[in-house]
Amino acid sequence: ALFVIASGITLLQVAANPYVAVVGPPETASSRLNLVQAFNSAGATLAPLFGGYLILGRSTSGTAVAGSTAVLTPAERLADAQSVVLPYLIVAGVLVVLAIVIARFPLPAMGASTQRSAKADRKGLSLWSHRNLVLGIPAIFIYLIAEIGVANLFINFVSQPQIGNLTHEQASHYLFILWGGMMVGRLVGSVVMRTIPAERVLAVASIGAFVVMLIATFTTGHVAMWALISVGLFHSIMFPTIFTLGIRGLGPLTEEGSGLLIMAIAGGALVIVQGWLADTYGLQISFLLTAACELYILFYAVWGSRVTDALPDPVAVP
Repeated sequence: ALFVIASGITLLQVAANPYVAVVGPPETASSRLNLVQAFNSAGATLAPLFGGYLILGRSTSGTAVAGSTAVLTPAERLADAQSVVLPYLIVAGVLVVLAIVIARFPLPAMGASTQRSAKADRKGLSLWSHRNLVLGIPAIFIYLIAEIGVANLFINFVSQPQIGNLTHEQASHYLFILWGGMMVGRLVGSVVMRTIPAERVLAVASIGAFVVMLIATFTTGHVAMWALISVGLFHSIMFPTIFTLGIRGLGPLTEEGSGLLIMAIAGGALVIVQGWLADTYGLQISFLLTAACELYILFYAVWGSRVTDALPDPVAVP
């Protein structure tokens, strides 16, 4: 079931993201996608509240204080597992309504300059000659390690006695603030990028994210907790901005390039590496991996996102 959900969301993003990017002037593509993604963040902002109430608030493990050594009985474990049923039924209902709305709403076609070319014309074109795409794929991959890594370990992090000393249910309310920061950041970013180049905004955001991750790693108490919360504000514009910079100038290859960029979301699976770092060296030290990810985003913003055909086509190399 989770595989089917993931496949559907992936197909939706492959279709929707490039559509939003090319449906208007190219110079404001990042602004449009950030605005649309702000509504994505609105859902992510509300999700921890619903999850905290419907799952953690109704489960034995969710209301336990961090560090508790109490062992759950089989009946308690079964009740905890069953607490996820209602939220998934709600999600299913919302998705059905959304599908009906999209099916009945006529959408204009993508511009001719970005439509897929004929097979004969396609032979003379190569995705790999576009540096902004080639380096944008690992940028998306690496960014997802950072974003999902923070969200994945957030509740455990702020629940620690030396950080926030909260129950998991209480910590979920602060996760609400982190996702709320992403929503606000994307709304602000959509306005700012109408006058400031997207790559410059991305560079500033990556520097800010790098600084707050170092603070979260090397301090304790509420300073560390709020530093980790604030990273949502800096992460907010990264995915939609990297995406639009990655498909910029692709023309008839836009749809294919979009598919590759969405495929790079698989980088989120590497949060297992951060989990290993947390188990081996400590939860706070594991966020140095997130800080390193921000440095690659900075590199992409400053140099890698430039549109150029300087890279050779690997297919032509013997």
